[in-house]
Amino acid sequence: MNLVNLESVSHAYGPKPLLGEVSLGIEAGDRIGVVGRNGDGKTTLISVIAGTLKPHGGRVTHTRGLRIGFLSQRDDLDPALTVGEVVLGDRAEHEWAGDQAVREILGNLLGDIELSARVGELSGGERRRTALARLLIEEHDLVILDEPTNHLDIEAIAWLAGHLSQRRSALLVVTHDRWFLDAVSTRTWEVVDGTVQRYEGGYAAYVLAKAERARIAQATEERRQNLMRKEIAWLRRGPPARTSKPKFRIEAAQALIANEPPVRDTVELVKFASARLGKTVYDLDRVTLHAGGPGEGPLVLDDCTWQFGPGDRVGLIGVNGSGKSSLLRLLADSVRPDSGTVVRGKTVRLAHLSQELAELDPTRRVLETVEEIRKFIQVGKREWTASQLLERLGFRGDAQWKVVGDLSGGERRRLQLLRLLMDDPNVLLLDEPTNDLDIETLNELEDLLDAWPGTLVLVSHDRYFLERVTDRCVALLGDGGLSLLPGGVDEYLQRRSSGNALTARAGSAPPGSGGSGAEGASGTSAATDGAAPSGMSAKELREAQKELSRLERQLDKISGRETTLHAAMADAASDYGRLASLDAELKELQAQKETIELEWMELAERLGE
Repeated sequence: MNLVNLESVSHAYGPKPLLGEVSLGIEAGDRIGVVGRNGDGKTTLISVIAGTLKPHGGRVTHTRGLRIGFLSQRDDLDPALTVGEVVLGDRAEHEWAGDQAVREILGNLLGDIELSARVGELSGGERRRTALARLLIEEHDLVILDEPTNHLDIEAIAWLAGHLSQRRSALLVVTHDRWFLDAVSTRTWEVVDGTVQRYEGGYAAYVLAKAERARIAQATEERRQNLMRKEIAWLRRGPPARTSKPKFRIEAAQALIANEPPVRDTVELVKFASARLGKTVYDLDRVTLHAGGPGEGPLVLDDCTWQFGPGDRVGLIGVNGSGKSSLLRLLADSVRPDSGTVVRGKTVRLAHLSQELAELDPTRRVLETVEEIRKFIQVGKREWTASQLLERLGFRGDAQWKVVGDLSGGERRRLQLLRLLMDDPNVLLLDEPTNDLDIETLNELEDLLDAWPGTLVLVSHDRYFLERVTDRCVALLGDGGLSLLPGGVDEYLQRRSSGNALTARAGSAPPGSGGSGAEGASGTSAATDGAAPSGMSAKELREAQKELSRLERQLDKISGRETTLHAAMADAASDYGRLASLDAELKELQAQKETIELEWMELAERLGE
């Protein structure tokens, strides 16, 4: 059944046409993701579809009785009402409390907000989650969401994707979160140059299809040029010669990526990073840290030992309030630990992108603001000018001559990030760098970071970006330690879901997983203490504990070899052949470690039941 139909719809702001003669429709059951550059008309399109914006031309029709739920980027919540009044309306408590679906929505979006709290007292993020909860509790035929993942952490985003996938209503969503797009959409619309290009599939399928279209277009243009050259030759030569038409074959989508090299040359980057940083970047030794200062606020680290080495690309994961930003500030030397020591390498040249916007001179031009740091920078094997990098991060043409005071919050953040990169750091601490960036700009930033040699620690709720630019993930699980996540974000969500942080803190993590492993090497995990788990005899318990100790000794041995290899790679920074050989051995060792860690975790789970 057709829900919404657009016929020759046009709309413009000033001289710029955002939609030009657009015709399309939405059917019941459609699940559509909308992508495009900032300012190209995504919000205009969905506002026209929702009926909140009347287009300058064309016709928009809704099926009779259509129920639309629309989450815009600006809420219309009454500040005098309570959260409960906004979300639940006049529902009686026994009515909504007995509804499992309602309880699930409240628990996942408003778990840290009192229903009795006044809307006017909420932060922007809390208001946003309140508006989203209100929409999801209601019944709709079509749900339209504009950037729904803003202010949600990775866990909440994963829950929202699962929730939307189970709803019967049609879905239209604008988001820069590419993992979320893949999880919820089966079709993709790209708003570009006043048109809407349609693709089947989520974000991954859209990228492949777009690459295929570009390939076909290039082949078509090459054919046209060949025909033109033949035509000119015929005109010069006289009677036309008989020629056969060139044939073009469309390869399968997999052929587009089959011969593509890895996104990063790890060996080359480690070589450069080791040369710039030496062997030591950050060594945390028995560090205790509270978010609000010594003994104040939530506990972030408790007697934790950890190392960040040259060329490490680490994604830092945790719920909001777990202390991710506090840990970055510790590494940036802007806060001191309660106890323990943080050793920083002598050659560390740090750049820290925090969530607060740095003060910029509002009267300066964008290009001037970057060039005052440096006019040229070497990234990998290529030299870039300030203007070229500005263009890559979305400041095209006249935008480079904008006055800083006229920039949006997202543009200022991009400018701040670029100024940091232009200072040529060898350590990057990035706290939510993807806020307000569109997908095209994210792709450019990822490509830029692929060639950047140094140590990177990233905090981001953008799962796609996190997994794309980092090589491993660690988590703050609330127990005062850092957990290595061999399985990445999926493992983090699984642990959070089960409430079981098995490899969390230094001393109880499996040796070689990044923590100190001191206690693990001397005995079995705390999960094995006390009475035997249900269903396990005393003999089976002893055998399991013995096996656990054996695995821990293996991990200790691997960890020691890893340390030796890292040191050897630092020493061999100028010997490319030796570095490649060491890197191959390291990869094989890491594969062995992952297998043993999985065995360790499975056994520890059994013992902890």
